[in-house]
Amino acid sequence: MDVHEALYTTRAMRRVRPDPIPEDAQRRILDAAIRAPSGGNQQYWRFLLVDDPAVKERLGPLYRDALDRLWETVYKPMVDRVRAEPDTPENVQAARVMRSSRWLGEHFERVPLFLFAYARHDLTGGSIFPAVWSAQLAARAEGIGSTLTMLLGLFHPEETHRILGVPADEGWSLAATVSFGHPLGRWGVAARRPVHEVSYRNRWGEPVGFEIPEPLWRPR
Repeated sequence: MDVHEALYTTRAMRRVRPDPIPEDAQRRILDAAIRAPSGGNQQYWRFLLVDDPAVKERLGPLYRDALDRLWETVYKPMVDRVRAEPDTPENVQAARVMRSSRWLGEHFERVPLFLFAYARHDLTGGSIFPAVWSAQLAARAEGIGSTLTMLLGLFHPEETHRILGVPADEGWSLAATVSFGHPLGRWGVAARRPVHEVSYRNRWGEPVGFEIPEPLWRPR
């Protein structure tokens, strides 16, 4: 797969089929992840794959509770806006995201594979997140969709650690959870605010110097 196709079309794919992810694909995903840059080449990371239904059954209720808390706190203003003005373009898009997020929560146990990315001595995430993104790009090359979520680490870290058997005294923190599965939807270039609206040059607020009204890469 062309690298630009992977970069432009690797977006959140929460709705996935329950079909198992082949082991050879899992091998390529993890091997790509560990080739990512690592601060000082210390590689203070651990990657835990979860496909055991019994483990997912214990994690699912925690994830749904975390998702409810997210909508009731951090995303409450967005929820209120969608309810107040459901027909505006931005709120229509927000409602799609809400439905997609809810789908993942309701079908958590059916998602075939999760990757739990743990880090140590990586307070900024500067090492672990490049590795996670590499895993997601590698999955895209396999035709496998993925979604990064931090909910279990934010709202239920201790319970998650206990379920997964993570040592409590070694300083590991859950940086991200990534779901993997063959998507029910179609790949495509995600709609985003254009570069010139969110980028500056040399000083905050100064124009970046060019405009990109449409994506520079398009499917052939």
